[in-house]
Amino acid sequence: MEITGRVTADASVQKVNNDKQVVNFSIAINDNYKPKGSTEVKEVTTYINCSYWLNTATAQWLKKGTLVQLFGRIGMNVYNNSEGEAVGTLTFHTNNIKILVFPKKEDTAQANSAVKEKKSKKAQDVPF
Repeated sequence: MEITGRVTADASVQKVNNDKQVVNFSIAINDNYKPKGSTEVKEVTTYINCSYWLNTATAQWLKKGTLVQLFGRIGMNVYNNSEGEAVGTLTFHTNNIKILVFPKKEDTAQANSAVKEKKSKKAQDVPF
């Protein structure tokens, strides 16, 4: 199975037993549709928890906002919460990760806005 989405928070590496490690992260998949007989577009976001067991060094690349394409199999965890209600979460057991787009760095965004501000000031200062 293949899914594509954005990482919702920086990935974390956790030790399981004494010798195994897993990379845990979650992604958001955005979708939209127009209900029959309506002109309003509905937007739906699905959050999926992911695990990757093959290479923990991959965690350094899975930062918030990264667009990833994942290959693997999907599963579901069902349990009763503290109020006794049945709750379910989707999990994706990842076999392969393809990074499509890295997130923009905040420093880069701030530097670009400073350059744009300087350009706009120069345009205002022109004595015509």
